[in-house]
Amino acid sequence: MKEDEQLIIRSYHIHEVTYGATNKVSEDGKMTVKLDTEVLQHPLIHAISLRVIAPDEHQQYTNTIMDVIPLSVKALGRIGQGITNTMTGVYVLLTGVDTNGRQVCNGGGSDGILADTISWGKPGTPLESDYLIAFDVVLQADAWVSRAGPDAAHQACDEFCDIFREQLRYFNPSAYSEKHVFPGHQCSDAKQVVLVKEVSGQGAVYDTRLFANEPGAFAGGKSIIDMGCMPVVLTPNEYRDGIVRALD
Repeated sequence: MKEDEQLIIRSYHIHEVTYGATNKVSEDGKMTVKLDTEVLQHPLIHAISLRVIAPDEHQQYTNTIMDVIPLSVKALGRIGQGITNTMTGVYVLLTGVDTNGRQVCNGGGSDGILADTISWGKPGTPLESDYLIAFDVVLQADAWVSRAGPDAAHQACDEFCDIFREQLRYFNPSAYSEKHVFPGHQCSDAKQVVLVKEVSGQGAVYDTRLFANEPGAFAGGKSIIDMGCMPVVLTPNEYRDGIVRALD
């Protein structure tokens, strides 16, 4: 890793999410979501619905949570170095079920009242004060049992997220709420530490993707299954910048 391969993460806080005629996010912290957004048309997807969940609206039912997705994008460079723009205060919540009512999960669904099914404020989970954009996918009957069904749900949600990522990419570089700089150099005289992480790779809803086009995204990512579930070496900044996406 070279000295100049530092990672800069600029956060832009979103304090208001409402329904609107267009999908739009602005540097003043306001976001609108278009209910009838057209995304991926896929033979394994029966229906898709969107809804905004405000911080005081957690006493409502959702289907099983397939992913909690931060909205981040590279403003400069590749994942693990350069500049990343990310939103705080809002996450996309991907949920799924099939037309038989079978939750898109394996051995422990998280469907139920949202207030009870999320462990709030933990690494990878939203704060209770965050807005959530629920992206609910209904798959065709039994489509959850193979990789193609869950992948279609993730792909459709990723296309929706891309609408906001492209706007976020060109936010004013001085209008951020927070800025964090992570050096990219290694200290040759320090102890070298390797973190070993086991990830899911059994198939269907158990999968992990790496090396996507954008931080925490789906498009461009490679399945750990397709890589033979072999070891992959990543830098701390690549991991920090969202190069791994768990699909389970």
